[in-house]
Amino acid sequence: MGSVLSFTRVTPEELDRAFADPEWAAEHVVDDEDRPVCCLDKAWAGLQFLLDGAEVGVDLYENGDVIDEECTLFGWDDGRVAAAARALSATPFEALARHFDPEGMSEARVYPGLWDDDDLERLERHHAELVGFFVATAASGGAAIRDFNF
Repeated sequence: MGSVLSFTRVTPEELDRAFADPEWAAEHVVDDEDRPVCCLDKAWAGLQFLLDGAEVGVDLYENGDVIDEECTLFGWDDGRVAAAARALSATPFEALARHFDPEGMSEARVYPGLWDDDDLERLERHHAELVGFFVATAASGGAAIRDFNF
């Protein structure tokens, strides 16, 4: 399967409950198919490479506050979600695409490790999903739980 990163929309109250009861979050939030979700699959590191290159101040993996002991769940409060929505929506994919370097990404071992020219289109689709998720979550006053699975 590999390393997969996703975000699930929650209310600020649900995020508070997740911090208090990580087991509840893992069982009732992350796998709830009725919630809005953004699954970046294995493209998360490639997107992060592009975001870093364009100096967009959003770190998909490191941002947030740890929810569980395994550090697989991170909480993004409504303020952090809103800030990410502003930064992501202010940066068109064309600005990110300028930093796409398949050879450099492979040499830098950006997960999953092998990149080629065809991956740019996949990154663009995931970027659109990411921006849409954060903009809609921010508009709803929502928060998010970032899930990282191996």
